[in-house]
Amino acid sequence: MTIARIGILTISDRASRGVYEDKGGPAINAWLTRALTSPWEAVARVIPDEQPQIEAALRALADSEACCLIVTTGGTGPALRDVTPQATEAVCTKMLPGFGELMRSASLKVVPTAILSRQTAGIRGTTLIINLPGKPSAIADCLHAVFPAVPYCIDLVEGAWLETDPQFCAAFRPAHAKQANSA
Repeated sequence: MTIARIGILTISDRASRGVYEDKGGPAINAWLTRALTSPWEAVARVIPDEQPQIEAALRALADSEACCLIVTTGGTGPALRDVTPQATEAVCTKMLPGFGELMRSASLKVVPTAILSRQTAGIRGTTLIINLPGKPSAIADCLHAVFPAVPYCIDLVEGAWLETDPQFCAAFRPAHAKQANSA
């Protein structure tokens, strides 16, 4: 069985300098560990809020590291240094605005400032890239909202097969969807 590779990219000036402990990346890793039952491995990076570095990291994780999924944390707000969505759009061939819409909708149930977030998602080759906020509780809220669609989205772009624990996060696949190596 193939082991899926998942990129976890923390975008933070302070965390990249060691001034601040990265809590977003470990929160994503912990959430995925609970959600996924198929074999996977994390490919984690921590980089500053610099658009060229974000673009380079996304390209490397998708193209060189062959990650089927890249989940970013940080840089999605309105601050001048928040450029993660711009970097994601620059490296993707298709954008999936429904991801951001659903994540903001879920977050608005918790905090009214969720409308300030610019989360988004897009496709680069056989990789789905999802931008999440930096706060661990917001990461969980957003992943719970969108992850049911993630495995099938990755199927559609011919990425790795992901299975979830339906007790934690029930992924949706149409009845006709079959694992590529079992068809």
